[in-house]
Amino acid sequence: MITLCKNALYRLLLLFVFFALFSVGCAHQAVVDTSGVSLLSDENHKSDVAAPQDANEDEDFLDDDLDDDIESDQNYKADASSGGQMVSDIEDDEDDVFLDEDFDDDSELWDEEATDDTVRVADPLAPFNRLMFHFNDKLYFWVLKPVAKGYKSITPEPFRLGVKNFFDNLTTPIRMANCLLQGKIHTAEIELARFLINSTVGVLGFGDIAKNNPRFAKPPEEDLGQTLSTYGVGNGFYLVWPLLGPSTLRDSVGMIGDRFLNITTWTELPAEATLGLTGFETVNETSFRIGDYEAIKDAAIEPYEAFRDAYLQYRKNKTEDREEKRSERRYDNLIKEWIK
Repeated sequence: MITLCKNALYRLLLLFVFFALFSVGCAHQAVVDTSGVSLLSDENHKSDVAAPQDANEDEDFLDDDLDDDIESDQNYKADASSGGQMVSDIEDDEDDVFLDEDFDDDSELWDEEATDDTVRVADPLAPFNRLMFHFNDKLYFWVLKPVAKGYKSITPEPFRLGVKNFFDNLTTPIRMANCLLQGKIHTAEIELARFLINSTVGVLGFGDIAKNNPRFAKPPEEDLGQTLSTYGVGNGFYLVWPLLGPSTLRDSVGMIGDRFLNITTWTELPAEATLGLTGFETVNETSFRIGDYEAIKDAAIEPYEAFRDAYLQYRKNKTEDREEKRSERRYDNLIKEWIK
């Protein structure tokens, strides 16, 4: 019965994802161009400012017709200190113009750099996402963080590191399968070698013995979301799941696919045991990162947008293989080598 409920839950999640995909129109949102509005407002502003300038020009023209004697008297009555003040004011104005020009140049460069790496993903479910963000936020501070702190205080770090290695070793089939789907054969070979070494010599993966050999250093992690990106599938729209955290439509589909590649799904474990293992892994992983979430949240002006942008940038870097700048031997490169 529990297994049926579990399968029904995954099917419901999958149904919701595909329903959201078609309801939003494949996640393509119309981008509102506000440049026309700003140009109109600028023209109106300029027209409003132009009228007083014309009036001032008329007044200046009338002032030019005043008696030269009055102007000469005013010039003679001017104090030397006031003249010095005028000179200093002019110099200050020139300095201000110089600083403003420098600031404008820097801001233009900053805008160019920002637009180069900016990730634009639609967020049509923002009210729902914000609600889930606040739910996960309270869950972290009220439940996960206290439990992780208590677990960390009574558990030595070598043990926690061994548990981390154990769960990481269990997810090797996910990474290896996605490496093959992406054509990263060399990385798949490394994943397989690491799994065999750590599962045997490392005692079921509790020890990461393979890292002692530079040839078997841990490669960047791959998942189905990255694989879909390799085949041209876009992000879709942004999503925040309860308990699971931020995601996108593409990564949500990938998460479901990766779930079936997890070793824990191959065993006939009760649903309670599976949930217990997942909770234990989450607490153990959080014990290494206590304080990171708080630091980002405290530094952010708008936490929801800050975490959304950070997640999207993180996923962009992973899909573009920026974690390690090394070339992969993909299928097309291998074919070219075979032809030669």
